[in-house]
Amino acid sequence: MKLNEIRDNEGAVKARMRVGRGIGSGKGKTGGRGVKGQTSRAGVAIKGFEGGQMPLHRRLAKRGFNKPFRIVLNEVNLGRIQAAVDAGKLDASTPVTNETLVKAGVCAKPWDGVKILGVGELKEKLAFEVYAASKSAVAAIEKAGGSVKLLRAAAAEETGATASA
Repeated sequence: MKLNEIRDNEGAVKARMRVGRGIGSGKGKTGGRGVKGQTSRAGVAIKGFEGGQMPLHRRLAKRGFNKPFRIVLNEVNLGRIQAAVDAGKLDASTPVTNETLVKAGVCAKPWDGVKILGVGELKEKLAFEVYAASKSAVAAIEKAGGSVKLLRAAAAEETGATASA
């Protein structure tokens, strides 16, 4: 067998039907679109329309659950915070909060708070006031001489609920 002899099996590839190429082709004149009406014209997209009957995608039940009061957090790694401190965007003397991270450009939007994750190395002594922090992040912050104040625990104490990690 040679490279120039390689080909598909007989009948494996069917030629494309060329519509609107005369009555002898079998798909001439109207080109398989029928006669008149909306779908005989160009630019028609009636994807979910079922002639006025309630479409299938509206008849079926919605799936899953969307929590109405869910909390959306910015997740920030320690490496990003250290890079912001090195670049002079974050001041080591002030506490690191949601607002300061947004102001420094570390987070795009404030959302509901910040969760600090432990990826990366922290060299500065920083005080954090954040909604949540992972165990590895808390360990790295305390190792660098900083402190972490969790706002989630404070909010839970105010409402009387117990805070769970």
